[in-house]
Amino acid sequence: MQNIPSVDLRDFLSGNPERKQKFVNEIGKAYEEIGFVALKGHFLDDKLVDSLYGEVRNFFNLPLEVKQQYEIPGIGGQRGYVSFGKEHAKGRKEGDLKEFWHFGQYLPEGSKYAEEYPENVDVKELPEFNTVGKEAYQMLEKTGIYVLRALALYLGLDEFYFDKYVAEGNSILRPIHYPPITHEPDNAVRAAAHGDINLITLLMGAQGKGLQVQNHDGEWIDAIAEPDELVINVGDMLSRHTNNKLKSTIHQVVNPPRELWGTSRYSIPFFMHPVSEMKLDCLENCIDSENPKLYDDITAGEFLYERLVDLGLIKK
Repeated sequence: MQNIPSVDLRDFLSGNPERKQKFVNEIGKAYEEIGFVALKGHFLDDKLVDSLYGEVRNFFNLPLEVKQQYEIPGIGGQRGYVSFGKEHAKGRKEGDLKEFWHFGQYLPEGSKYAEEYPENVDVKELPEFNTVGKEAYQMLEKTGIYVLRALALYLGLDEFYFDKYVAEGNSILRPIHYPPITHEPDNAVRAAAHGDINLITLLMGAQGKGLQVQNHDGEWIDAIAEPDELVINVGDMLSRHTNNKLKSTIHQVVNPPRELWGTSRYSIPFFMHPVSEMKLDCLENCIDSENPKLYDDITAGEFLYERLVDLGLIKK
């Protein structure tokens, strides 16, 4: 496969059983074969997208000493600002050539997860930054819920199987700034080859070259979406839960050609996580004689902690 398939969420939402099943089949097949799709028909409108990118640029253009005020110690980078080069891919020492921000879950009053999740961080210099971030978070979360409903049907589960796990899940919206490259990088890239931790990732900002996906032949292919599309991929939690029936695909963000080193790149992934107590044990209907159980039992919270240590965001 040399490109990522495109699907339209409006098929799933149409009320037409044949169109709904068509979407289920298309996204399920894509996630078995390459783990990535480009998705049209999501819940982000152009005005919200433009506002979000504007606010994200405004934040990353703030002086470094201002941004560093929002870097919160002791929470593994789960909320607020994470400065340039702090995160690295699993198994690598070189920090990725990026800085980023984290918006987290917006919990209802009295939620039992209020003690578990750090609070979101308000940027006092930019009154619209947090308002726009929250709206984008909630529209991406809504999109992700419908994608997971389609995948539940594809897996032979109840359509709403994932709802209870993601409704107050530990999901993260991460605006990323890849700054201009000022000198020859020392074995570092904008984001080294990695798989995502979570259930699914919904990515804004894959319109230009940079994001690459590794197909099953080990070849790197460009994942380029249309302006109205999100790129959505399977994360390691979902791959594990489905006994690798749905594939978490290795991907990377490569450095641009030298003539474009002076340019910034922005991308905004939404990492959809379940609540920490969700069991990621391999689903029984994804195990058979040809596909024996590949993974030990583990909860989402335990798996997340292991991976944050691997990424250098939590120090043991």
